[in-house]
Amino acid sequence: METTLLLVEDEVKMLEAMAAFLQNEGFRIVSATSGKDALIVAKAENPALVVLDWMLPGMSGIEVCRELRSMGSYGIIMLTAKKEEMDKIIGLEIGADDYMTKPCSLRELAARIRSVLRRLQGKSEEHQTIQRGDLTIIESKCQVMKEGEEIILTPTEFKLLVTLSAKPGIVFSRLQLMKAVMEDDFINYERTIDSHISNLRKKIENDPAIPKYIQTLFGFGYRFGDKL
Repeated sequence: METTLLLVEDEVKMLEAMAAFLQNEGFRIVSATSGKDALIVAKAENPALVVLDWMLPGMSGIEVCRELRSMGSYGIIMLTAKKEEMDKIIGLEIGADDYMTKPCSLRELAARIRSVLRRLQGKSEEHQTIQRGDLTIIESKCQVMKEGEEIILTPTEFKLLVTLSAKPGIVFSRLQLMKAVMEDDFINYERTIDSHISNLRKKIENDPAIPKYIQTLFGFGYRFGDKL
């Protein structure tokens, strides 16, 4: 399965050059030319790593980096013409995993990307955690905590919660959820997903009748709340 990279760069020629090179290196590329578009694409595509230009129109790369850090566990490499040491320190302190100055070698960029991805993979295998509101989901331990108390879920409920919470705001159909959490033999029984969702809500929601975590979009499916 190809690793998805999000390239955020407002210089179109540079963006095209990076995209072509990194595609040849075996990565799947999605892109954005502004900060606001970058956040939209990141939420929709859930890239493994973001190559982020510092100087962007409207919303700066620093602001985008902060937002990305609040949205998920993306790898982030800041790419900028700023060469002062303090700029590098600022970039790293607000959450970037690495920092490169322009102009840069595309081969070096690819090497840096792989280095960051290896570090992130190591962290993921050690202790991958999703924090959404007052829910803490520890994937490696199949454990869910709410306000310090452990919530006991069935394997199917846990898989549902992980699938939905990994992409807040993204709508999943019943069939998509069944394929994600059940064996292929059961995908023709997609309506049973409603029962699992109902049971899951009873365990994690303060008021299952007014859910803030797992929301229903009638006629479409389910999504995890994106304002947590």
